Amino acid sequence: MPIYEYVCSECDNKFEQLRPLSQAEQTADCPQCHKPARRKMSTFACFSATPGGVPKTIPGTGGSSCSSCSSSNCSTCAS
Repeated sequence: MPIYEYVCSECDNKFEQLRPLSQAEQTADCPQCHKPARRKMSTFACFSATPGGVPKTIPGTGGSSCSSCSSSNCSTCAS
């Protein structure tokens, strides 16, 4: 079961709830004021690592994935 994030429009409480996919579009009761809360768009971190385990950024997410390259776009990198 996925964990969904909610925000209550009544009291602005933010909370998470474990729910089945079949209930993904339904509102959830706020644990603080017990009013219906709407699901919000979840954000998450994304990263990759070299075969040696050194973290690097994912192309297109900003920053450079090469330690020897100052470009933020892999298409301009020569390596």
